[in-house]
Amino acid sequence: MSEQPSRHNQNGDSGQSSLPELSIQLSNFSDVDAGGWQPLFDLVRAADRAGIDRVVVSDHIAFGERLDAYGDPASGGTAGGRQPTGPDGHWLEPMTLLSVLAGMTTNVRLGTAILLAALRRPAVLAKQAATLDVLSGGRLDLGVGIGWQREEYEVAGLDFARRGALLDHCLAVCQTLWTNQVAAFSDAELSFDRIHAMPKPLQRGGVPIWVSGRINPRTVDRMVRFGTGWIPWGEHVGDPLPGIETIRSAFRLAGRDPAGLRVQGTLPVVRTDGVIDLAATMAAVPNLFDAGITDFRFYNRWSADTESTAELLTAAVDAFRTTVGRPRHAT
Repeated sequence: MSEQPSRHNQNGDSGQSSLPELSIQLSNFSDVDAGGWQPLFDLVRAADRAGIDRVVVSDHIAFGERLDAYGDPASGGTAGGRQPTGPDGHWLEPMTLLSVLAGMTTNVRLGTAILLAALRRPAVLAKQAATLDVLSGGRLDLGVGIGWQREEYEVAGLDFARRGALLDHCLAVCQTLWTNQVAAFSDAELSFDRIHAMPKPLQRGGVPIWVSGRINPRTVDRMVRFGTGWIPWGEHVGDPLPGIETIRSAFRLAGRDPAGLRVQGTLPVVRTDGVIDLAATMAAVPNLFDAGITDFRFYNRWSADTESTAELLTAAVDAFRTTVGRPRHAT
């Protein structure tokens, strides 16, 4: 694999490694009342002990009843996709949940994939994220997107048609408050001057922002202005490589170092007779990393058997780090 320099965002060093990382997504949702969330807590503790680099959770604050919009690219969905719960599915609010998980873990990074950031008041989200970053020891990643569901914006009193502009506004306010001791800001939505907001995030330059979206002019502009990482969406999930080149080119034009770009990608899991073949699975990593994937999402239907899950996670981390030439103690 080719070696990359340390990752930077436009405001400075984020403090994260340039080495390839292995991550998992937690199910912070359930079709019905799960009667408690202990399996989620057991999984995140096992991931932390095993050396998984990042865990992420998703976001919905409310549902309408037109869930087929998830499969409609015209509304921001992904073709053929299906919302994983019905309208009465139980979804844990991600920032609240990550605060709980921060207290259960020591090393694993904590992220959203994705947070519908525009549904939150920007100054309040900036405070929440800074607080969580401080309390977790600088382990927060903020993955954001515009979402696909009109009703979530309506229940928040926001215009779904303006969701992209609202997200950009939210991110601009957050970064202003994170990076200025005495902050001033002005756009069409909001104006303030000589504002103090402490504490600042521990990570230099503020909490790293991962932008989710299809490659289009708005997403690329959002990446250039705010993004440390890209979370491909829609058709780009299966083939992110052209999108990576588009973003790298935009970074160069904006005077940003394209080598600092982080990209989430799916780690194709190979199974033999229904059992995960870790050696065959990890064989895909070097070429994907050289192509630009840095965060390898390891998807699996995790067993309720805590011991077997912990063993699989540990074996996966060992196989991954052996493949990328990264010692187990590296963080």
